[in-house]
Amino acid sequence: MSGELGTTNLLLGIMAVVSVLEALAIIGMGIAGFTVYRKVMELVTGLETRQVAPAMIRVNAILDDVRDVTAKVRQETERVDHAIHSTIDRIDDTADRVRSNVREKTSRVVGFIRGLRVALESVMATRHHA
Repeated sequence: MSGELGTTNLLLGIMAVVSVLEALAIIGMGIAGFTVYRKVMELVTGLETRQVAPAMIRVNAILDDVRDVTAKVRQETERVDHAIHSTIDRIDDTADRVRSNVREKTSRVVGFIRGLRVALESVMATRHHA
C-alpha cells in the first residue's frame, strides 16, 4: 500500500505544481491586461488632447457662427415680414380709397344713365300705347 501512496503523493504534487503554474499564468495575464489597458488609455488620452479637443473647439466656433447667422436671418425675416404686411395694408387701404372714389364719381353717371333709360322707356311706352 505504501507504493500506492507514493504514486498518489506524486500525482498530488504534480497537480499542486500545475495549479501553482496556472495561478501564476492567470496573475501574469491579469498584470499584462492591466498594463495594456493603461497604455491604451494613455494613447486615447493623448489622441483626445491632440485631435479631439482642437476639433471640438473648431466645431463649437462653427456652431456659434451658425447660431449668430440664424439669429440674424430670424431678425431679417421678421423685418421683411413686417414690411410685407405693412405694404399689403397700405395697398388694401389704397384700393379701398380708389374703389370709393370710383363709386363716388361713377354713381352720378350711372344715375344719369338710369334716369335717361327710364325717360326713354316711358317715351317708348307712350308711343306704343298711342
